[in-house]
Amino acid sequence: MGAWSKLKGAFTRDAQIASAEDLLMRSREGRTNRVHVTNETALRNATVWACLRLRADLVSSFPIDVYRYVNGIQVEVPKPPVLIGPGGSEVGIKEWMYSTQFDLDRGGNCFGIITERTGVVGPDGRGLPGRVDLAELGSVTVRGTGSTITKFIIGGKEYEPWEVWHEKQYTVAGIPLGLSPVAYAAWTIEETLSAQQFARDWFAGGAVPLAELKNTAKVVDKGAARVARENFRAAVDSSGLFVHGVDWEYKPIQAVASQSSFIEARQYGASDIARFLGVPGDLVDVAVSGSSITYASMTQRNLQFLIMNLGPAVSRREDAFSRKLVSGPRFVKLNTDALLRMDPEARARTIGAQINSRTLAPSEARALENRPPFTDDQLAEFDRLFGSRSVPAQPTTVVPGAPS
Repeated sequence: MGAWSKLKGAFTRDAQIASAEDLLMRSREGRTNRVHVTNETALRNATVWACLRLRADLVSSFPIDVYRYVNGIQVEVPKPPVLIGPGGSEVGIKEWMYSTQFDLDRGGNCFGIITERTGVVGPDGRGLPGRVDLAELGSVTVRGTGSTITKFIIGGKEYEPWEVWHEKQYTVAGIPLGLSPVAYAAWTIEETLSAQQFARDWFAGGAVPLAELKNTAKVVDKGAARVARENFRAAVDSSGLFVHGVDWEYKPIQAVASQSSFIEARQYGASDIARFLGVPGDLVDVAVSGSSITYASMTQRNLQFLIMNLGPAVSRREDAFSRKLVSGPRFVKLNTDALLRMDPEARARTIGAQINSRTLAPSEARALENRPPFTDDQLAEFDRLFGSRSVPAQPTTVVPGAPS
């Protein structure tokens, strides 16, 4: 709660809003021998990178469609140019979606400068965005009063709110910025990164676990042992070369234990990080202990991931696009069917069941498979192989007194 009050207080004072990472960094000032985590340094952690990459990869692969309702039926309509090439000829929609999702997941916000507008008037009375050039997350500063953003500063230049594309994620009431999951996973990630730092120092000679330094030729008194210990420590602490006679033997009695603890720390940190970033550990090759959940197929696994983890983020983006990029009764949908793609056998069974239950016409099934409708010659071939396709008349019920 302290971070929220600081963040909200900074915003109310019409000051530059510090990121949640900065606030946490201040609260940790004075602590030493720790690896401080920012959005950038967190990417050095393999689990953080894998989670962000997976989510951004999947979201960027979903086709984006625009619809409107006609007589209660959802009808697809042409997409505006901004949903085809939002960054001009150099940045297509897939790259744009990947970059923005990556920033949303790691920083809670994504920003871009609206450099072109269309002639279609949006809800704010201005033309709808026609092009959005994305801004690097670290180059953006936000100013505001209360819960209202009054200025964006991007690359040292001030912009009015209507000049900037801003999406947010992980929001809290009263704060007009999204929050970063990295900020709240910081202590867990610090533990992992600190373990990594120790491992690098250890193999580089910069960190020395408890060890035994033994003279195999003679008994060493306390004074000589102290001198030898200090000389050895001075050499390895500075990553220097420890020069000694042939009678010295170095035995790192805790080296194996330290490496084992390091691996355990990484596994524990990795599972926590996956939870913070909304990705099941098994999808990014994180060891999951004590889990008894099994799935009958990959489709069921992906469905669970979509519903519980990725779906809410997709829905929020659909809402943002529908409010800010299209006009009137039109709305935007991200087609998540690609994530739920079944194997050919399961797909054939499902389509067959829909046809038999009269919920899907054969022509619609052909369209789902990207095939044209049957020709008369193909239908005639079916008749020769499987009999006439004519449907027998249904029996009627005789009404008493009616003419036969």
